[in-house]
Amino acid sequence: MRFLPVGDSMTIGATGDFTWRYRLWQHLEAVCPVPYEIVGPRSTLYDPEANAPLSDAYADPSFPPDARRHLAGWGEGWLHMAPAIADAVRAAEAEVLLVSLGLIDLGFYTDAEQTAANARAFIEAARTANPHIRMVLLPVIPNVRAESDAPFAASCARFNELLAKAVADLDTPSSPLLLASRPPGYDIHTDTYDGTHPGPTGEHLLAAAFADAMHQAWGLGGPYARLEAAPQAQPQPA
Repeated sequence: MRFLPVGDSMTIGATGDFTWRYRLWQHLEAVCPVPYEIVGPRSTLYDPEANAPLSDAYADPSFPPDARRHLAGWGEGWLHMAPAIADAVRAAEAEVLLVSLGLIDLGFYTDAEQTAANARAFIEAARTANPHIRMVLLPVIPNVRAESDAPFAASCARFNELLAKAVADLDTPSSPLLLASRPPGYDIHTDTYDGTHPGPTGEHLLAAAFADAMHQAWGLGGPYARLEAAPQAQPQPA
C-alpha cells in the first residue's frame, strides 16, 4: 500500500511539530500487516521565520525521511491541490489518498459551493492518474474563527454537507471513497495550540480518524491505540 497524505497547514505542520502524519506512521508501523510506503513529492515542515516550507526540524528527529513524504502546504487548499494531484499520484504511484483540506479555502479563497466543486475536480483528477485509487476525506473541523464569525461557521457546515454528497455521488467499487468522521471529542481549545493547528493530542485524534476509517471500512491495519492518562506517580516511602 502506498499512502499519500494531502492537506493544508494542519497536515504539513510547522517547525518543531510531530504532525499527525508522524502519529499515523507510528500506527502503521505497529499494525499494518502488509508492506506499505508513505509517498509524496514533499517532506518538509513550514518554517514560520522563513515563511516557506524549508524546515526539517520535526519534534522527533528519528522520523524516517521516507515516512515524512506528503503533498501538503501552508495556505494551500482544494483550489491548489486539484490541479496538482494527478501528477503527484502518477509520480508517487499512490494507492490511498489521506486528505484533510477545506478550511483554508473557506477562510480565504472560495465559498462552500466552489470549494465542493474543487473537491470533486480533485477526485476526478486523481482518478485520471490511478483509476483504482482509494481516498479517505476528512470533513472540515471549524477553527476558532467559527466561534465569533457565524457566516464562516455556516460555510464550514455547508461545505461538510456538500463533501458528504460528493463522496456518496462519486464513490465506486473500483475507486472507493470514505468520509472519515470528525474525531470524537476534538476540542480546538485543548487539542490545538492556536485554535486551528493540532497539538500532540490533536495529532493523535486526526491520525485516528484516518486509521479507524480505513480499518472499519476496508479492514486495513487495526484500530488506533487511544491515548491513555499518564500513570500517577507512586508515593515514595518516608
